[in-house]
Amino acid sequence: MENSRHLYAALKAKDARFDGRFFVGIKTTGIYCRPICRARQPLEKNCSFYATAAEAEQAGYRPCLLCRPELAPGTSKTDAAAHLAFRAAKLLEENCGGGQHLEELAGRLGCTDRHLRRVFVREYHVPPVQYLQTCRLLLAKNLLTDTDLSVLDVAMASGFGSLRRFNDVFKKQYQLSPTALRKQAPTEKRQGSGITLALGYRPPYRWEEVLGFLAARAIAGIELVQDGEYRRTAHFTNAENIHFYGWVGVSHLPQKNALAVRVSESLLPVLPQVLARVKHLFDLCCEPCVIHETLSVMNEIRPGLCVLGTRLPGSFDPFEMTVRAVLGQQITVKAARTLAFRMAEAFGKPVQTAVEGLTHVFPCPEDILRLEGPIENHLGPLGVTAARAKTIFALAQMISRGELDFDLPAEPQEEMKKLMTVRGIGSWTAQYIAMRTMAWPDAFLETDAGVKKALAAYPQKELLKMAEAWRPWKSYAMIHLWNTL
Repeated sequence: MENSRHLYAALKAKDARFDGRFFVGIKTTGIYCRPICRARQPLEKNCSFYATAAEAEQAGYRPCLLCRPELAPGTSKTDAAAHLAFRAAKLLEENCGGGQHLEELAGRLGCTDRHLRRVFVREYHVPPVQYLQTCRLLLAKNLLTDTDLSVLDVAMASGFGSLRRFNDVFKKQYQLSPTALRKQAPTEKRQGSGITLALGYRPPYRWEEVLGFLAARAIAGIELVQDGEYRRTAHFTNAENIHFYGWVGVSHLPQKNALAVRVSESLLPVLPQVLARVKHLFDLCCEPCVIHETLSVMNEIRPGLCVLGTRLPGSFDPFEMTVRAVLGQQITVKAARTLAFRMAEAFGKPVQTAVEGLTHVFPCPEDILRLEGPIENHLGPLGVTAARAKTIFALAQMISRGELDFDLPAEPQEEMKKLMTVRGIGSWTAQYIAMRTMAWPDAFLETDAGVKKALAAYPQKELLKMAEAWRPWKSYAMIHLWNTL
């Protein structure tokens, strides 16, 4: 990487703002670290700097057992010079547990595998296959360090397909066996049901604020905020169309700048997907200092309006969030939550969990499409208007056919255009869906009742003009405004 002098200065300062943005290989030890590592400071002449963990591993370095590179937070969309490469990297991370080929990945991204490989190498300095292998190795290292799963279960959950292949790759890359690494990296493993992993973030992180936002919108039977932990049911489908049901719990580890993620063992086959959804829901790739540099001008409107460390809550289930956005049109958050609960109870699948109070998964598009007769006959008795029932049905059709896609390859602006072709979806709903399901950072809902209330001193016609100064982080500005209410 360029500017090695500046990167070494960040390493000396243990500056958390650079965590995940670069890694340092130490020639004298053969390991690579995060810039926040508390190990003895290496000499500058012994340091090499790399943009990704995969690049450091390709150069022959092993991950540090102290700072654990697998816990480093990811990067945000605006940091990627090549947006295509960024989207490909996120897809590789989410699907590292499966056997997706590069040709399939390129197809999802709308390009050839040759073009994707060329762009990816230019951005990340390693080919996609090397990046994928590093994702699998770091996930395996996380599981070996933080859980009591058998080595075989770790191998399968990490996407290696067989114990023999896992051992061969691990020994070749790290010069020790998985069992030996587990012995060298003692840790306090959390007791209780399920397995627990850590996911890092860049501080500060306003955890109580995010938890309060989710608690106010929690759907009974599906979500629960209790004892400082967010808990919910989960439903995933793998590449072979096998369904997996379980639960997830997320709590805060402020002393480690990380979130603790508890996952039921029933979700192990889709663990990378689960972790990707948690990262999205809790906005773990956010760079708070970068966003604050732009939005701090909000404090000229009102002191304390913009607070460093505020996150943009995402979604765990895109269809669930889309339905909730439609149900929430022109009614209170509490009323929308009640309607969503009725839908889940009536049409969601009952599940057994180890968490009291979690009883159902939210219906998927196919559950809605299987209902016979006019959709308003099914949703109407629950209190959903006929117009909104038809909108929900239309959305279920489009998502089921693949005409709408809120997953990682999605381009929010394109999907918003598609959303607004659906009868009953206007600018407010389309932008809200993009903001929550696709992490669109630049949405601004000038007609939103909360925004009007927070900026009551300003005429509505001035709001859009005012918001131009908040680009490209207008979605975060929305959260700041809502948090004042």
